[in-house]
Amino acid sequence: MVYKIFADLTVLVHFFWILFLFIGAIWGTKYLVVKVFHLLGLVFALLLHAFDWICPLTHLEVWLRSKHHPDLTYIGSFIIYYTEKIIYLEVSSSTLQWLTLLLCGFNGWLYLKKRGRRH
Repeated sequence: MVYKIFADLTVLVHFFWILFLFIGAIWGTKYLVVKVFHLLGLVFALLLHAFDWICPLTHLEVWLRSKHHPDLTYIGSFIIYYTEKIIYLEVSSSTLQWLTLLLCGFNGWLYLKKRGRRH
């Protein structure tokens, strides 16, 4: 049961991480630490897609679920079920790469726009 709870928590952390990558620039324009963490996260996302790696949070979740019950394909709560549907989109790899590039470009534009206003 403990492994299941940790697997579900991992999915929620994964969801919030993705959400942070999408909107982190809004917070990052105000705080340097958040900006650095956000930009590093975007670079990490680009590397994951460029080298076709699987996110470490996905590995952790799969491992935790296998420890809970190796034969079960899915067990979880309502919230976790729909959160996983958002995180693990069923789109092609190239579409996901383009979306990641657009996300990085948009966030870069937000940072540059904010920087331009200061000067």
